[in-house]
Amino acid sequence: MYSCRVFSGYGAGEFSSGSEEEEEDEEGNGSDEEFVMGIEEPRDINASSSRLPDRWDVLGLGQAMVDFSGMVDDEFLKKLGLEKGSRKVVNHEERGRVLRAMDGRSYKAAAGGSLSNSLVALARLGIRPMKGPTFNVAMTGSVGSDPLGSFYRTKLRRANVNFLSPPVKDGTTGTVIVLTTPDAQRTMLAYQGTSSTVNYNPTLASVISKTNVFVVEGYLFEFPDTIKTIQKACEEAHRCGALVAVTASDVSCIVKHFDDFWEIVGNYADIVFANHEEAGALCHFDSKESSISAVRYLSHFVPLVSVTDGNRGSYIGVKGEAVYIPPCSCVPLDTCGAGDAYASGILYGILHGVSDLKEMGMFAAKIAARVVEQQGTRLRVQDAMELADAFSSFQTDIGSSHV
Repeated sequence: MYSCRVFSGYGAGEFSSGSEEEEEDEEGNGSDEEFVMGIEEPRDINASSSRLPDRWDVLGLGQAMVDFSGMVDDEFLKKLGLEKGSRKVVNHEERGRVLRAMDGRSYKAAAGGSLSNSLVALARLGIRPMKGPTFNVAMTGSVGSDPLGSFYRTKLRRANVNFLSPPVKDGTTGTVIVLTTPDAQRTMLAYQGTSSTVNYNPTLASVISKTNVFVVEGYLFEFPDTIKTIQKACEEAHRCGALVAVTASDVSCIVKHFDDFWEIVGNYADIVFANHEEAGALCHFDSKESSISAVRYLSHFVPLVSVTDGNRGSYIGVKGEAVYIPPCSCVPLDTCGAGDAYASGILYGILHGVSDLKEMGMFAAKIAARVVEQQGTRLRVQDAMELADAFSSFQTDIGSSHV
């Protein structure tokens, strides 16, 4: 039996090892310029502060990017000189070239970003018909005052995630083109735009002070000025008693900004989310080193470590020990968003005060499997409700067995 009592914030407890749908994301055929012309400018959904809750269960700080995602073949990537499975930062011209090449193909636009995937899944898991959402979930970041920025804010709000940062005047909202091949591998092209600049200001500080769990997206470490914002935000979160979670996000980002990652992880993080490669990079381990070694190592520095390892399963680490979580059987269609979905399951368990790490991990793995079986990064509302109901039933059975 492994346990950890370092969590004194919301959802704390002893952690132990033991046995109406949102409208579908719009599809388009053509360039982003053509796409956004069809987006109406919505009213400011965050204009009335009276509608906002007194406290947030989970607040995320991350990159606010609009995703354009579609299925392509290997030949498509070869013609454009793109390395399959890679993630590349592109400029405005490169982005336009790829989108023009996709003309005639079906693709979707969504309010994307790794962190927003997790937050939307968490909010959907908390939906209760006729009763409204269980959790108060919000995100901060940076979007422009352009139509894509309005699109992003509106889509998140419809998913019960409040985007609290005001739009940047004359800013351009960042985009990510996600190209998925039949073998379920994804190639990502990121255009940063305004999303690369996130400033620490009184509004952000005020929101953090009313937050129970604060999640920082690792992609933000790519930008030197944003790192200062991350540090100040984490300091405020700790001062106010919030749990701090950090997503590793990307191996190359960790390698380039290793010291910055450890400045935050070592001093502030209560939870770290990573995959096998990212965990190894955080440990400076050889790529052949096992996930369990990385989990054990990291859990000496961070109270709770969550590491996914694809179809080999996942691990949750506490105090130098690792709990293995077997994978859920599924037929993978698109692996994009699997790790984000898994993280939502861990957060869901923490918010419900789950102490059994095995139980928490198994639930997270089930969520990830649902996302892998579909095209797209978001947990569907119906799937979320089914999973949440199953979780509640299981919790009731456990409670009854201990009466």
